[in-house]
Amino acid sequence: MLKLQNVSKTYSKGSIKAVDNLNLEVKPGEIFGFLGPNGAGKTTTIKMMVGLLKPDNGNIFVNGIDVWENPIEAKKQISYVPDTPEIYDKLKGIEYLNFIADMYDIPRDIRQERMDKYLDIFNLNHAIGDIIASYSHGMKQKLVLISALLHDPKLFILDEPMVGLDPKSSFQLKEIMRERCDKGNTVFFSTHVLEVAEKICDRIAIINKGKIIALGTMEELRSHAEERESLEKIFLELTEDE
Repeated sequence: MLKLQNVSKTYSKGSIKAVDNLNLEVKPGEIFGFLGPNGAGKTTTIKMMVGLLKPDNGNIFVNGIDVWENPIEAKKQISYVPDTPEIYDKLKGIEYLNFIADMYDIPRDIRQERMDKYLDIFNLNHAIGDIIASYSHGMKQKLVLISALLHDPKLFILDEPMVGLDPKSSFQLKEIMRERCDKGNTVFFSTHVLEVAEKICDRIAIINKGKIIALGTMEELRSHAEERESLEKIFLELTEDE
């Protein structure tokens, strides 16, 4: 579903290597966790995956489609939720959802069914007719999540998706992530909440200084530790060593 081949990205005229020859493959049906300290290269990698940053080297494929050679076709497969919601504050919530649905040519009956489903799940029905500028950060995050789910993406990419969500909405999002993967879709998400990653991810990659320093299931990651340690302890040990 997602494949990165020898992907690199530098800043400051090559003096800062944000992502260093990254190779990664994520399978259909996986919840894949992407972890790392601040500045490790997580968001840079994600922005290259979704077509917002061009790699200096390497190729990125989504469902066999090269993200940079066929960007429109690749983006039809993707939904992306950034760590900070960037939406049109002057629109009403319902106008924003219809705008996103129009971009993906979602038929009226299908979009309404999906809107009703996710507005109910995230308890946003009461505010959907209000101007987005009046929303709290958590409400904006819910709106972005709903908009990202409208076209039923094959690859759901999330950067710190739990930030700003209340406990019930966080639980509902985790249920949606698992439900999507059970249907053969893929979820790729970055998080600092290691307990969440440990519980729900099928596989995990840890990146530090632009390189993957660990990759595998929790059992595989634990097999390299002295004891059956938590993901938090494994993460701290690996990133401290680096």
